[in-house]
Amino acid sequence: MKIKALHEWELTPRQAVELQDKLKDTIITRDDIADVNRVAGVDVGFEEGGKITRAAVAVLEYPSLVLIEHAVARMPTRFPYVPGLLSFREGPALLKALQKLKIAPDLILCDGQGYAHPRNFGIACHLGLLLDIPTIGVGKSRLIGAHGTVPDRRGAWAVLRHGDQTIGGVLRTRAGVKPVYVSIGHRISLETAIGYVMACTTRYRLPETTRHAHRLASGG
Repeated sequence: MKIKALHEWELTPRQAVELQDKLKDTIITRDDIADVNRVAGVDVGFEEGGKITRAAVAVLEYPSLVLIEHAVARMPTRFPYVPGLLSFREGPALLKALQKLKIAPDLILCDGQGYAHPRNFGIACHLGLLLDIPTIGVGKSRLIGAHGTVPDRRGAWAVLRHGDQTIGGVLRTRAGVKPVYVSIGHRISLETAIGYVMACTTRYRLPETTRHAHRLASGG
């Protein structure tokens, strides 16, 4: 997979914030996505008390959601844990894992935020720009924003807002379970992103892409 050399990775947290502010305006927030035949999930775990970053990617056929390829990469952890800057901590290992793939995905679902981020530049946005691939953020918890009640039925969702800005959607993937927080990453609209998240979710709260990637990232 081709990776754009948009920036260096040896940055201070302050420099990383400045870079996010610079790059956020290059995100494409409309649908710029071709036929989707392969979807990927990415997730990150840590080993040796956080010293080693373990990144995983799982590629599934779409719409069957059959796993067709996966890759894992390990790297020393070089960036501190700073909320809002996780892509600088996890990104290098994720890119290393993605480079191992022989089958390129058409869409990537990230375990984390995209546009629903203090600077509208979460890990899904960052990866989308670096790879020039449509990406979606699927967070298990809310980072910022407020929303109304989400009806307790599969597929129901509420708009996630930050001030007067729509930053994502709060999606009920299953009745009776907590919703997930969906936001665009790059080259996709929110409504289309929600449709793909639902299409990738079967019997569980999280999409199958995320479930496969999480097992790999956690060593399962």
